[in-house]
Amino acid sequence: MFLLKSIPKVDKFIENDKFNDLALSLVVSITQEVLQDLRENILKNKVESFTEDELVQTVLQKYDELTKPSLQKLINATGVIVHTNLGRSLIDAKTFDKVKEIVTSYNNLEYDLVKGKRGERYSHISDVICRLLGCEDVLIVNNNASAVFLILNTFVKKKEVIVSRGELVEIGGSFRIPDVMKHSGAKLVEVGATNKTHLYDYEDAITENTSMLMKVHKSNYSIEGFSSEVGFKELVKLAKEKNLIDYYDMGSGHLVDLPYGLDQYEPSVLKCMQENPSLLSFSGDKLLGSVQAGIIVGKKEHIAKLKKNQLLRMLRVDKLTLALLEENITSVLLNKIDDIPTLKMLFTSIEELRENALYMQEKIKDISESEIIETKTVIGGGTTPNRTIPSIALSIKIKNYKQNKMEKLFREKKIIGRIQDDKFLLDFRAIQKSEIAQIINIVKEIADV
Repeated sequence: MFLLKSIPKVDKFIENDKFNDLALSLVVSITQEVLQDLRENILKNKVESFTEDELVQTVLQKYDELTKPSLQKLINATGVIVHTNLGRSLIDAKTFDKVKEIVTSYNNLEYDLVKGKRGERYSHISDVICRLLGCEDVLIVNNNASAVFLILNTFVKKKEVIVSRGELVEIGGSFRIPDVMKHSGAKLVEVGATNKTHLYDYEDAITENTSMLMKVHKSNYSIEGFSSEVGFKELVKLAKEKNLIDYYDMGSGHLVDLPYGLDQYEPSVLKCMQENPSLLSFSGDKLLGSVQAGIIVGKKEHIAKLKKNQLLRMLRVDKLTLALLEENITSVLLNKIDDIPTLKMLFTSIEELRENALYMQEKIKDISESEIIETKTVIGGGTTPNRTIPSIALSIKIKNYKQNKMEKLFREKKIIGRIQDDKFLLDFRAIQKSEIAQIINIVKEIADV
């Protein structure tokens, strides 16, 4: 009973000078929780004594934990460039600085400076994308899943969409094409077999209620061996013959020629646009190397119908997304690949990666065991499934720490590496040059040098 009576009153407790510069309402809320926990632990005989200073420190610690940003900067040493868990594509600092003045000021997001009246937010980016891709119009939504849903809801609600069984994908977060179709109001018609689909499978399935022929990128997996699929060119031709809409959910899609022969595994937006399709959609934060967005391109008449769908109000993007996306698309148009970190990392030569690894190895040779290893990695984000690209990694061992201990120690310092063949590796494919000095210092910290 004595301990319970010793618990301070909230109004008196929060008068402590250490709370003077803090948000009072938050201090009160945390204090109430801390004192309630203390009361319960006393009743459970888990606490034999306490001091007010200890309670103050507990409140301050919880206050710091709550007010500290949850999102934190990390160093990606996994080798995976488009790492979904680590934020996918990076935004170039100079590019961000370009748009900072715009997004921190009032701007003409929906204002026509020539006509002096309300304008359309998508007009700011349509010209540069149409110029790059040769499409009639463009629409931007908040991600490619939104693009798929909006397109199906607009053109296939209470109608049929034909898709190959080999393309009924499930991607991260249990996002399944059949479920999206169901919720959009579209009726799915599956054709072909899992491993083989022919053009006549689509043709035989067309009825008077069919609205669309749809092709879906096989994100995160590939079908090989005794298999075949219908190319988008053939699908576009059939759709035109039958007066239907053709639509390719490209997932990632890319706007430049990829290295290491990856073009044959990942659809090119530029090449697909040569088929004069009805609609395409792809992600902004994968091989485009920009912000999260769903980019829909195609026929002006179809884009116009999408813009009239009331769902668009819930799926539209803001000024920051549009401003950054416009900068990145312009960089692609001008062939300034180095302005897009994702593409810069992808095109970095093995020789340069090795030089970076040798430099770090030399700097830490006296405090750790290390070995330069030729390895392979993946681009990530569901792109080029089951295809690898060459990379260079540095295996690091400090003291007698096992690889799991090494991984944990580096993770605690905000460096995310990987374990391979019982070794802890720092893969240089996604490490920025500006981060190397920081990694060297962290190695020294871990080694207690």
